[in-house]
Amino acid sequence: MPSFDIVSEVDEQEVANALNQARKEVTNRFDLKGAGAEIDYERPILHLRANDGFKLSVIREILLAKLARRNVSLKNVEIKAPLISSTGRASQELVVKQGLDSDAARRVTQAVREVGLKVQAQIQGEQVRVTGKNRDDLQQVIAALRGKEFPFSLSFRNLRD
Repeated sequence: MPSFDIVSEVDEQEVANALNQARKEVTNRFDLKGAGAEIDYERPILHLRANDGFKLSVIREILLAKLARRNVSLKNVEIKAPLISSTGRASQELVVKQGLDSDAARRVTQAVREVGLKVQAQIQGEQVRVTGKNRDDLQQVIAALRGKEFPFSLSFRNLRD
């Protein structure tokens, strides 16, 4: 029986490329000279640091723009609240989310059921496997899911017979 997998993942290489581009821009920008700007990546968390809250927000916007330009879905980036110390130094964490959690997987399986075709969706860890009798039904499910809006990005893999 034909099947495919629904996943929510980010290409780590594209995140690394966007991170390198953002670091270059931050070091070359005149308004950020001497800002103590740092961007570190310890999977899955991006740590941003700067001398004050305004410069931190500039660094965050640069990084998000670079991620978007590299086709990394910003739906998979969770932005935590910035922390500002008593000395004025600011830091912030951005979490790059990989995989579907159980709540998201349930939402996806519910959306597959709402399509009304004879297909079955099963949650398998951090992905959802959809199986059906013919390939056309599976392609209709993919088209229907692309038309819906989710708070996370979806990608489709392993469409096979």
